[in-house]
Amino acid sequence: MTMVKAHVSAHGPVAGRYRLLEVYARETNRLWWHAEDVTSGRPRTMTRTELPETTDADTVRRATTRVTRTSEIMRLLCPGRVAPVVDAVVEEGALWTVTDRIEGTPLGELLDREGPWHPVRAARLGLEVLDVLQAAHDEGITHGELSPGQIFVRDGGPVLVAGFGLAGTTLAPRLTAPSYASPEQARDERVGPAADLWALGAILYTTVEGRPPFRDRGRTDATLRAVDRLPLRTPLRTGPLTPAVQGLLRKNSRERLTRGVVRDALVRALDEDSAADRCTAPTPRLGAAYAAVRQIARTPGRRLLTAGTALTAVTVAATVLAVTHRLPGTSTGAAPSRTTATAAPPPAGTGDGGTGDGGTGDGGTGASPGPTGSPALPAGYRRYTAPEGFSVALPADWRRLATSTADHAYRVTFGTGGASPTLAVTYSERVGPDPVAVWRDEVEPSLARLPGYHRIGTVRALTYRTHRAADLEWVAGSGAARTHTLGRGFLLGGGRSFSLRYTTPAADWGDADATIALKTFLRTFREPRD
Repeated sequence: MTMVKAHVSAHGPVAGRYRLLEVYARETNRLWWHAEDVTSGRPRTMTRTELPETTDADTVRRATTRVTRTSEIMRLLCPGRVAPVVDAVVEEGALWTVTDRIEGTPLGELLDREGPWHPVRAARLGLEVLDVLQAAHDEGITHGELSPGQIFVRDGGPVLVAGFGLAGTTLAPRLTAPSYASPEQARDERVGPAADLWALGAILYTTVEGRPPFRDRGRTDATLRAVDRLPLRTPLRTGPLTPAVQGLLRKNSRERLTRGVVRDALVRALDEDSAADRCTAPTPRLGAAYAAVRQIARTPGRRLLTAGTALTAVTVAATVLAVTHRLPGTSTGAAPSRTTATAAPPPAGTGDGGTGDGGTGDGGTGASPGPTGSPALPAGYRRYTAPEGFSVALPADWRRLATSTADHAYRVTFGTGGASPTLAVTYSERVGPDPVAVWRDEVEPSLARLPGYHRIGTVRALTYRTHRAADLEWVAGSGAARTHTLGRGFLLGGGRSFSLRYTTPAADWGDADATIALKTFLRTFREPRD
C-alpha cells in the first residue's frame, strides 16, 4: 500500500449522494476515500475498486448484491470486527463500497509511516485477523482480497477487517493488491480458505520484513506470474514467526498450514519471545495506534467478541482451545477413575483445533506445546489439577462445588457457590463415535425438558487436536434466572470423551469477564495423560 497525500476531490457525488472528500490510502487498483453522505450528513469511508472494461450489467448486479449480502453475514458473525457495507454501487468503471466512517488506520499506511514491526506485535495482529477468518471460513465464506489495506488498526480496539464479498466481483484473478494473491489465484483457479491463509502469511511477512514477499511489478499480470512462479524470498527478520510465515507461504495450497496449526505457531511466537512487553516504544507518528495494538494483544478477551449466535460462540471457544498446556497446580476433592475423554461433543469447524475451512479438515493445532511453553494466565486465575487427572485454570475465588459419579462417568462442577457462572467438566467412557450425534441424540433430549430451553444455532462439528469434536450452545430459564451455556466435547476413542460446559447469566454472556473465562477454560483445559 502507498500512503497518499490527501486531496479534495473534484468528482461529483457518487450515486448522487456520496461526496468524496479526500483520498487517504491506495493499493493497486484500489483507493480509499473519506466521504460524506449528503442525504444524511453522515461521514463515510468509501473504497473504489477498479473493474475490468468488459464488465457487463449482470456482473455489476451480482457484484453489488454479493458485497452487501456477505458483509451483512460477517457483521452478524463478528460484530465490531468487520467493516459492514451500507451501500455498494458501480459507477464509471469502478465498484464503490460504502461503510460507516472507519476510525482506524490501514495497516499498509501504518507500515509506510513507521517501518517494520517487531515479530511479536505482528503475531498479535495475526491472531486477531485469524479470529475473523475463522468465523468466515466456518460459514463457507472466503475473503479472497485480504491485504494490508483491508486491515484497519484502531485506537483502543481490535483490528477491523474490510473487503468481504469482493472476491470474484471483478471476474479477473486478483485484480487488486496482486502482491498478496495466492498462487492459485494467480493461476485463476477456484480459491478457498487456503488463499486467505496465504494472504495472512504474506501480510505477516510484509509487516515484519518491510516489503511483500513478491513485489508489485507495475502490471497485475506480471505480479501474478511472479507470485505463481518465483521462489519465496527468504525472510530475514521474522524470528519466532518464521515457521508460521514459511508454512503459510507454501505454493501448494494442500501443503499450507491449517488454521489450528497457524494459531498454535503464533501463540508459541508470543510465548517464546518474552520481549512482548519490551517492544520498542511507539514513535510520535504512531502514537495511540501502537499503544492500542499492544493493549489489545495483552487483553485475553479482546480478540474474541462473543455474540448471541452459535457461530460467534464457537469462534470464541475455538480460539481459546488452540494452545493447551499442563501447569503445576493444586488439587482437591475425590477422584473417580483417571481416564480421559469428553462426555459432550465439541464445536464444529473452528480454528484452534477446529476443522478448518467449513469442516473440511483444516486441522488440529499441531504438536502440543510443552510445559516450558505454557502461556501466562490472566490476572486472578490459577491452575487447578483435579485428582481425576485433568487440569484447568480457574478464577482464584472459584472452588470445586460438586462431584457426581455414575458407571464409567463423572462430572465435576466449579464456581463460587452461586447458581452461575459455573464450569462443568464431564467424562464418559460410553459415548458413540459421532460427537454431533452425542449432543443431538443423547444430551439434548434431556436439556429440552428444561424450562425455557432454546438451542442457539446448530450442533457444530470440528476437529480439535486431531479428535472429533462438537459444540452445543443454548439458553434456559427465564427472567433474571435465564442462563446461557456453551458446551464443547471431544472424543478420545474407545468410547471415551470429555465435555466442558460453561454457564453464565444470559445477561452477562459476551461481557469481558465471561469472554476471558470462556477463553481461559478452553485454552488451559488439559485431559489426563494416559
